[in-house]
Amino acid sequence: MSLIVRRNDVGRLENIVAGELLDAGADHVIIVDFSGNLILECGSMHVQDIFSLAALSAANFAATAEIARLIGEEDFTLLFHKGDKKNIHFSRLGKEYIIITLFNENVSLGLMRFRLNNAVDRLLTVLDGTKGESRWPS
Repeated sequence: MSLIVRRNDVGRLENIVAGELLDAGADHVIIVDFSGNLILECGSMHVQDIFSLAALSAANFAATAEIARLIGEEDFTLLFHKGDKKNIHFSRLGKEYIIITLFNENVSLGLMRFRLNNAVDRLLTVLDGTKGESRWPS
C-alpha cells in the first residue's frame, strides 16, 4: 500500500505541527509510517540522515512492541530518550504512523506530550482523509 498525501494536506499537517509542537519549543518533528517511510518533516534542526532516522525509529518502535509483548503488555504507545542536550520522543499516531519530536533540554517533556495530545486527532484526520476520500489506492 502507498500513502498519497496531497499538497494541500501537507500544508495542513505542517500548520498543525507548527502550531502545536514547533511553537511550543520542539526543534524538529517527523512523521513516519511503521515501515519507516518518511511522510512529513518540519523544523529547524539539521538532521544528518533523515531517512535513516525514519527507518531506525520504526525499527525501534517495532522492537519495543515485541518487548512489551514479552512482559505481558499489549503495546507501548510512546518512547522517550533523553540526551545531554537533545531529547527525542516517539509516539504512536493512530495505528499506522509514528510522530517523532526532537527538542532540547530547555523544553519539558510534559509540555511536548500535552501539545502532541492536542494535535493527534487533527493530524489523523488529515492522514486518514476527510469526507470519505480514500488516501489508499486500490
